[in-house]
Amino acid sequence: MSNNLQENKHNHRHHHSHHNHDHQETIVNQEKVHPHIHSEESLRKIVNRLSRIEGHIRGIKNMVVESRPCPEVLVQVAAVRGALDRVARLILDEHLSECITRAADEGNIETELEHLKAALDRFLP
Repeated sequence: MSNNLQENKHNHRHHHSHHNHDHQETIVNQEKVHPHIHSEESLRKIVNRLSRIEGHIRGIKNMVVESRPCPEVLVQVAAVRGALDRVARLILDEHLSECITRAADEGNIETELEHLKAALDRFLP
């Protein structure tokens, strides 16, 4: 991957597979959802962290299969939980610095903030 200013686009309501998507707006629940634009570097960072977490989870599954002591397994689960929280923070930071700013510039900040609040309500305990 190059470090030049290439950008990947994905729709806000689409599952994040991080491939280039159509650049047009999408209609979701009768609302226009603007395409989100993120730098290749930012996406690479998030995907790399998720790949490490995925490997860590496989390791925990192996620990359970091998009947490793429960406290050891719980320590690893806590490590994964912390890693997921750090990924969520990266995604939130990216959203606030890029997507919310873009929505403000485009005049649809209220809708974007409603979507963010709904996502945070589901994310936070």
